[in-house]
Amino acid sequence: MNAAAALKIILKPHITEKTFAMIENDKKLCFIVSSTSNKKEIMEAINALYNEKCLQINVNRTIYGKKAFVKFETVEKARDLATKIGML
Repeated sequence: MNAAAALKIILKPHITEKTFAMIENDKKLCFIVSSTSNKKEIMEAINALYNEKCLQINVNRTIYGKKAFVKFETVEKARDLATKIGML
């Protein structure tokens, strides 16, 4: 997957107090994603955009759109990615 296709799937990071706590406690980041994307596409898009391997993806729909909670291997990887994309 190329970066242009990945940007159509991963729309933006979702930043709240709860998502900050999720980085440290659960090794997870939250993204607003395309409403038509599935878990496999989201995983490939994260890998294409940020060169990070995710372990697990949970998806739910909210008033903000479709959210993807992406779990990483370690807290450091989640924290580094959050810093790289400007969440921290």
